[in-house]
Amino acid sequence: MATENKILILGPTGSIGRHIVWASVKAGNPTYALVRNTPGNVNKPTLVEAANPETKEELIANYQSLGVILLEGDINDHETLVKAIKQVDTVICATGRLLIEDQVKIIKAVKEAGNVKRFFPSEFGLDVDRHDAVDPVKPVFDEKASIRRVIEAEGVPYTYLCCHAFTGFFLRNLAQVNTTDPPRDKAVILGDGNVKGAYVTESDVGVFTIRAANDPNALNKAVHIRLPKNYLTQNEVISLWEKKIGKTLEKTFVTEEQVLKDIKESSFPRNYLLALYHSQQIRGDAVYEIDPAKDIEASEAYPDVPYTTADEYLNQFV
Repeated sequence: MATENKILILGPTGSIGRHIVWASVKAGNPTYALVRNTPGNVNKPTLVEAANPETKEELIANYQSLGVILLEGDINDHETLVKAIKQVDTVICATGRLLIEDQVKIIKAVKEAGNVKRFFPSEFGLDVDRHDAVDPVKPVFDEKASIRRVIEAEGVPYTYLCCHAFTGFFLRNLAQVNTTDPPRDKAVILGDGNVKGAYVTESDVGVFTIRAANDPNALNKAVHIRLPKNYLTQNEVISLWEKKIGKTLEKTFVTEEQVLKDIKESSFPRNYLLALYHSQQIRGDAVYEIDPAKDIEASEAYPDVPYTTADEYLNQFV
């Protein structure tokens, strides 16, 4: 259903930003994307050709074909940023982790523009106010939490989007380090494998983000994506995979003490991945109670939204 909520996506060509753009267009929102250089004559592909665009140029061409309004600017250029923000109602930031602290510039621009009804900071992970993560992940989560405090102190209307574990990073390899495909013989499980984790596809994150952006009840609240069929322990995930391949994997369980030792002794990106897995699989950072005063559980608030289940997602790797 068409809506008059004009949405601007910052970081529109990123791994999450692109899905938010597509979901916004599909939902009927007037959709804007901030790009550094507005392309001139770009050959516009058909929707079929652009179904899985790879390059930034292909993505921009895809957006043009879909009617996305491209605005030239940069979060480091205050003037162009304010100009872009003045044209919309909702601003969604989907920039990467290296630009987390730069969001203070966006907050400043939002304040100056004075017209924004909602700002989504770039989080798209666990609830950074409810975590027990260790280095090198902890400082990143702490940075995101500090941006929340700036937003609140400045009185900027917001929605925080907490989606936990992307299937592309946590599920496609069953959280096995040093491999991109699910194992067929052996699996390493951090902890006892009985701690619940929350999985979601990047595409579904886009859909739920836009649904929240169009929901007045999500104003000044955190929206948590913990989908019933994807709220699984690592043992349950492994079991799903074993049923698909008709084989029982040889499992090695690693104690928290050993995981923490491995994190300290490893370099990036292994230490970062291990810390993320440790956060979900051992510390249980996806396990908490919803506070109706400040939280919304997406699956309960938007029960009509279909989503890809973990079981369905794993079918592509059989």
